[in-house]
Amino acid sequence: MLDIALFRDDPQMLDQAFARRGLAPVAGDLAALDQRRRALLTQLQEAQAERNEISKAIGIAKRQGEDAHGLMDQVAQIKDKMAALETEERELGQSLEEQLLRLPNLPLDDTPDGRDEADNVEVRKVGDLPAFTFAPKEHYELGEALGLMDFEAAARISGSRFVVLRGALARLERALGQFMLDLQTTEHGYQEVATPFLVRSDALIGTGQLPKFAEDLYRVGDEHWLIPTAEVTLTNLDREQILDEDQLPQRVTALTPCFRSEAGAAGRDTRGILRQHQFSKVELVSITTPEQSAQELDRMVQCAEAVLQRLHIPIG
Repeated sequence: MLDIALFRDDPQMLDQAFARRGLAPVAGDLAALDQRRRALLTQLQEAQAERNEISKAIGIAKRQGEDAHGLMDQVAQIKDKMAALETEERELGQSLEEQLLRLPNLPLDDTPDGRDEADNVEVRKVGDLPAFTFAPKEHYELGEALGLMDFEAAARISGSRFVVLRGALARLERALGQFMLDLQTTEHGYQEVATPFLVRSDALIGTGQLPKFAEDLYRVGDEHWLIPTAEVTLTNLDREQILDEDQLPQRVTALTPCFRSEAGAAGRDTRGILRQHQFSKVELVSITTPEQSAQELDRMVQCAEAVLQRLHIPIG
């Protein structure tokens, strides 16, 4: 979540950054909401101070045998006033937090502007795309023809956007996961972690999935959600912990099933295994300092590219 201090100090800069991500200006409104909330907190402090002073006066009056009913009425009025202020402050605080949680991160200066993936800028290519002397089939056509992908059985069991992998393809998926984990742990310094597949709401808030992407998640009961990616659990390993800088970076990896409702993908990639409600994925997470983050990101990209290079899969 973005620091509210940024909205107080430079709302214009924030709105310019949000505009690059296709958002309407909101920083000024949020800064005003924050100002109103802080004014309420000041009023609460002043009312509490006044209440304390009058309470002292009540004690003095009673010790001196004087009538304190008027002072007690004032305390009651202040109490009612404070209750109203506390309610308004709490509601404003909740509204402010929810709006902040829905805002994206600020793009780096060298990030290309664009509305969607069509505006992505290709940085480099690695390897050569294969040239076929025939019209290649889609992955799902090959999978079904070879008896390795069974969408009909998956639909009977679970509905649409699921697949049953059989035989060699099931073994290949398992082998790929193990290969990726072994590569990252033995050659790139990542620690393998086995994490829960169910998390609480605060874990998803911490990684930005909630509240913005709630419709794409699966909720289980009142307190838990199925993870959409192991990023959630791996990142939350260090939540609310104080780490010495010499402990950084902390590099962790996990192979987990991932669960997504794909509510925002209606009508897209309905065939095949590109958008499934359940799939397995190896996740890489590095916890580092802001100053080292760009360098660590470049290293992480290289670690991911190493998988494709070992498998002789071209990039680009």
